[in-house]
Amino acid sequence: MSKRVAILTSGGDAPGMNACIRAAIIACQKANYTLLGYKHGYNGLLQQEYIPLSLDSTHNLIQQGGTILHSARCKELKSQEGIKKAANNLMKAEIDTLIVIGGDGSFRGAAELEKEWDGQILGIPGTIDNDISGTDATIGYFTAIDTAMSSIDKVRDTADAFERIFLIEVMGRNAGFLALNAALSSAADYVVVPEFFDSAEKEIEKLVAQIKAQRALKGPVSFIVVVAENVWPNGLAGLTDALQNHDISDVRPVTLGHVQRGGSPVAQDRLLATTLGEFAISLVGSDITNIMVGEVNQRPVTVPLSKTWENTKPLDEARVDAMRTLMNERYSKQLN
Repeated sequence: MSKRVAILTSGGDAPGMNACIRAAIIACQKANYTLLGYKHGYNGLLQQEYIPLSLDSTHNLIQQGGTILHSARCKELKSQEGIKKAANNLMKAEIDTLIVIGGDGSFRGAAELEKEWDGQILGIPGTIDNDISGTDATIGYFTAIDTAMSSIDKVRDTADAFERIFLIEVMGRNAGFLALNAALSSAADYVVVPEFFDSAEKEIEKLVAQIKAQRALKGPVSFIVVVAENVWPNGLAGLTDALQNHDISDVRPVTLGHVQRGGSPVAQDRLLATTLGEFAISLVGSDITNIMVGEVNQRPVTVPLSKTWENTKPLDEARVDAMRTLMNERYSKQLN
């Protein structure tokens, strides 16, 4: 039986969202489903702003960053009136299945919508933060690591030239996945992530000890510190002041910012997006609803939407151990 499927991208954009849309288009074409794309996230749903998606829409799409459907935050959906309006619009458009590509906030909105609409709801994790529980990785995460790593490599060149300390802030919302892996892959000297942040006082003691120990061994060489956003009080300015209070003055802060969301998706994100997009369409018409489709150990899985934010996703233990081995007191131990 032919189905009417709608898809939208919500919240922060992530490289690979277009690859996921492409996979959904192709899978719908094969299954003889009608696919509509709501523009501007949930705002498009509230304004009944949608476009038909066909194979013509897939031309040269897999390598494009961003999202052809555009994205946005939506305050109106947080109200009961907004939820009811969205549900009514889905009924008016005769939608059987709604697919939401996004992160934590997008999934929370989808779960609320399920209370007012009896159609099928499927979530696909799309965020560079990788903070969605139930899937090994989220669409956009791998590309963001590469982007951050490349940027840190470039900063290191000028850090070496001036033998300075650079503090580099990366995104991640309230999780340290991006910071940890960007630091590890760029051979940063130190990383600050929320999962292991006790207090600014304790952290500054460890950081200062590392910097002074390294310079005692090697002289005034460069030092790269990767900092996850929303961790240090008052951000990089606060950390810069804290270091200067310990007589470390050659410090330069750098915020990578939204550059981490852009760019052509790397192969891993294209493959993940394609797998999840196709798998989601394979569930259309089944009694499986209010779930996220993810990937664990290279196999597609389904996870109740509520579990994606109720359970805290831990950092990879092997990566944490590797960073700790490379970072924790390695210079001070050599001095002893």
